[in-house]
Amino acid sequence: MEEVEPMPSRLNPSAAKPPVAAKKPHTTQIHGETLIDDYFWLRDKKNPAVAAYLQAENKYAQSVMAPLADLKKTLYAEMVGRMKETDVSAPNPRDGWLYYYRTKKGKQFRIYCRKRPNGKEETLLDLNELIKGHKYISLGVFEPSDDGNILMYSLDFTGFREYSLYFKDLTTGRDLVDRVPKVTTAFWAPDNKTFFYATEDKAKRSYRVYRRKLGAKSGTLIKEEPDQLYWLYPYRSSDRKALMLLSVSSETTETSVVPMADPTSKPRLLLKREEGVEDHFDRHDDAWIVRSNRDAKNFKIASAPIDDPSPAKWTILLEHDPAIKREETTIFKNHMVVSEWQDGLPHLRVFDFATGQSTRIPPAEPIYALNAGTNDDYDTDTFRFTYDSFTTPQTHIDYNLKTGAQKIVKQVEVKGFVPSKYVAKRLLATASDGTKVPIGLVHRKDIKPNRKTPTLLYGYGSYGASMDFGFSSNVISLLDRGFVFAVAQIRGGGEMGEQWHDQGKMMQKMNTFTDFVACAEKLFEEKIASPDHLGIQGGSAGGLLIGAVVNLRPNLSRAAVLEVPFVDVINTMLDETLPLTVGEFLEWGNPKIKEQYDYIKQYCPYTNIQARKYADLMVRTSFNDSQVMYWEPAKYVAKMRAMRKDDGIVLLITNMDAGHGGSAGRYDYLKERAEVYAFLIATLAE
Repeated sequence: MEEVEPMPSRLNPSAAKPPVAAKKPHTTQIHGETLIDDYFWLRDKKNPAVAAYLQAENKYAQSVMAPLADLKKTLYAEMVGRMKETDVSAPNPRDGWLYYYRTKKGKQFRIYCRKRPNGKEETLLDLNELIKGHKYISLGVFEPSDDGNILMYSLDFTGFREYSLYFKDLTTGRDLVDRVPKVTTAFWAPDNKTFFYATEDKAKRSYRVYRRKLGAKSGTLIKEEPDQLYWLYPYRSSDRKALMLLSVSSETTETSVVPMADPTSKPRLLLKREEGVEDHFDRHDDAWIVRSNRDAKNFKIASAPIDDPSPAKWTILLEHDPAIKREETTIFKNHMVVSEWQDGLPHLRVFDFATGQSTRIPPAEPIYALNAGTNDDYDTDTFRFTYDSFTTPQTHIDYNLKTGAQKIVKQVEVKGFVPSKYVAKRLLATASDGTKVPIGLVHRKDIKPNRKTPTLLYGYGSYGASMDFGFSSNVISLLDRGFVFAVAQIRGGGEMGEQWHDQGKMMQKMNTFTDFVACAEKLFEEKIASPDHLGIQGGSAGGLLIGAVVNLRPNLSRAAVLEVPFVDVINTMLDETLPLTVGEFLEWGNPKIKEQYDYIKQYCPYTNIQARKYADLMVRTSFNDSQVMYWEPAKYVAKMRAMRKDDGIVLLITNMDAGHGGSAGRYDYLKERAEVYAFLIATLAE
């Protein structure tokens, strides 16, 4: 394939001189090699020169993007115009209340409310008020007590996932004085006074669980997870009779339990951890429900006696099926719903405890997205789920577990959207080793894709996370300009089962990148796109994907968008003080082990930047990101600009007030999307 020739573009790369980051060589000795990092100094967040450099990059990006100002405004207006700005969410039943949130025109954030059926509305939290005095806000915990009198909630005002726990008396509307910092999650005991919460260590690992009563000055430590490969999370069993304490690595689990009838009792270990074994417990009246991978790669589901959950005592409810990945269970008094993946598509299976029979909820379209919703009530025959597709906006549906009847509770209104104008389909690409890799795509019916069709290919491919074919109202702005939008279900994800993840991690990670290349080439083969008109996009670990692909095949696409990208794999995985590093040795490998270091070195985007031509690049990050530190994309751009042998565009855009998810406000978020889409339209559609 020939290298991509420059296309006419409304971007103006010569509008200003790009910033040049100073080179200050920093050396690391590893396995007899000397690694030289010229931009290591960008890690120093407190150094004024770092912020100055990021601001200079922002200013440069603004100059380059200046000719697109009208296009950005138009795109933003389109995106806002599709929203029902003043709206109310689907209500979620819980303990006789309906909980929901409102949005109001012109307001950035949600207003959380509740009411009794046919009762008067109560406002619980207005994030538009709570953000005052801050530049960022994120709601974490949202847990009403079982009697409905106290709301326990957590807020982060930094973007760095620094959540503090707060309490509000819902009978008076007053805030309580209780505060707990650095909380990852929290749950109530049935007495409505005792609560359990988890806290994080310096590396932001959830590792301790405490018990505490309202009004107390401190909590009592009930469990600590010392192994840095594991995270510790508390959760309530579905029947609310037990507090579950889950220690989990990427491959192994161990669960202890505290009976809610005696919340001060010591945790009881259910099954001792075994490397590579995952047993996920929930409680159903007088039995445990276990989702396990013991001799079951894609998980089986069993019941076990409360007093002895050893595998020898299990009764299998759903046998292992190598073609079906069983991901989660939602437990009710009479039924269980299992979230499954098969052949790249999600399914929901309803299991009847009385009969032992199960059936799937039938999807309405060939390719789609399907997810269990919020189901807080245990003794009910109603299951809430959400359905959407490339051409169907998100729909909240109540499913009667006895009769199979479905009732639409709410479909998100998308103004001006006509589903019949668009068509979606699936293709299968052939990977370099012969593996078939699914692609979902959508475009307007009135266009016939050809080699000049602007196309955006999106991918992720890590952690076993499954990419579905769900609806995005923002993508319509691309589709209506003649774009094809495609999603690649590459290895490293979980769409085709646990083996799909295994074949795209650790010492097989290269499959993720070559699969993505194969998906692009399938689009070329089908005459849907060509390198001159292809854009590729990914975020976080998906940013690693894009960074690796532009090195592996720099002529594959005309443009690439990397958002909060994990691009400096070697240096990050060598630093065990950083959040996520140790816990992710089992995903990427540990570069202190030479064999794994050598493998990571093959694909690490930062390491492999070379003196060659590259696609036009937009790289986005957030200064307060705790999951992928801002300096990774900053260093990547500095090195890319210094190394590449063309006059192509390289933009670094840093949100100085946000975290991993970008802007918290819904309007600010749309402005970011409009900027990304303007870049893609300018580079691909001109």
